Amino acid sequence: MSDMRRTWRAVCGIGAGRVIMGPMRGRWGVLVLVCGVSVLRAQNMAGGGASASIWPVQGHYVGSARCAVCHPAQARTYPSSSMSVAMEPVEHCEVLERNSRLAWSDGPYRYLIEKTATGYPYTVTDGTNTAEAMLLYAFGQGKAGQTYVYQKDGQYYESRVSYYKELKGLDLTMGAQNRPPANIEQALGRRITSAEARECFGCHTTAARRGNELQLQQFENGVQCEDCHGPGGEHVASISDGHPKPGTIRNLKGLTAEETNDLCGSCHRTWETVMLLQIRGTANVRFQPYRLTNSKCFLSGDSRIACTACHDPHAAPQTDPKAYDAKCTACHNSETAAAAKKICKVASQKCVTCHMPRFEVPGSHHAFFDHWIRVARAGDPYPN
Repeated sequence: MSDMRRTWRAVCGIGAGRVIMGPMRGRWGVLVLVCGVSVLRAQNMAGGGASASIWPVQGHYVGSARCAVCHPAQARTYPSSSMSVAMEPVEHCEVLERNSRLAWSDGPYRYLIEKTATGYPYTVTDGTNTAEAMLLYAFGQGKAGQTYVYQKDGQYYESRVSYYKELKGLDLTMGAQNRPPANIEQALGRRITSAEARECFGCHTTAARRGNELQLQQFENGVQCEDCHGPGGEHVASISDGHPKPGTIRNLKGLTAEETNDLCGSCHRTWETVMLLQIRGTANVRFQPYRLTNSKCFLSGDSRIACTACHDPHAAPQTDPKAYDAKCTACHNSETAAAAKKICKVASQKCVTCHMPRFEVPGSHHAFFDHWIRVARAGDPYPN
């Protein structure tokens, strides 16, 4: 186990307000624990290097349409990615458009989401009492599931029911099983704290979170160009006046595996975050950067096992398992001395179907590929 992992395992569970210095894969960083949630910024104290390119770029947002003028190839393929519609207003929601009436019951509670001329009212009744709200936002494209957000008295709420593709209908939102409602308002949904709202909108939209503030007056639906590359205003201005300035946009080429994990993990959760929050069991299978870091072939300074080694960030993920074989055999072949003894004797195709088994998160109605790449045998316990 690396020094970094020893340090993080030692600090897991430490209370709020502590500031800890610790080695992190050869770097030194500062960890601040606030109310049990980590705010992590690891820095290369020597300065420079590729890591500098993933930190925030100052400036104003110009929108993905402006980016497309100079980057048409990426603009053509990116809309097929589920990240591009990670959040959208319900009036643009394809799931609700295809399912104009969704009804479901949970004990005494009867739920209904139905399209009307004025939008999508969301209703729950127990036969005596009724609560209703107009849905505002849909989180998730619906490839696995989709959860809805509404507003009451200036506060945002998460719907207690969500749409699940496997069911082609509604069921309890993940986590709601642990919170039985005490009244009809709680049966409708759960209030989202200000901190949660910043995180939810910050990861599912572009420019809704500005620093530590949430603003919903002007943002782009989903994860768009400037969410990963930073605000493009200064970059576009420097291109327009014929004097391109380096450092005005995040250049993500040449990142190491760890730097890519840090970037993707800011929303998909890093190894450090999962350790600190102590998310155990199959609930952590959907945090791909964390799982990938545990793989034996993960080397923090090597980009061959980074998220982007298998996934084009500007396009939808490949759904054919054979599409990933070339990534595996690039190292696991008879000509690579270090991996010559680690060539699979069972099969030569569809590597991911065995070495990245699927696990269903309870309540998700969806089996996620486990990115902890390993020799997985039937009956083995789920590795944390």
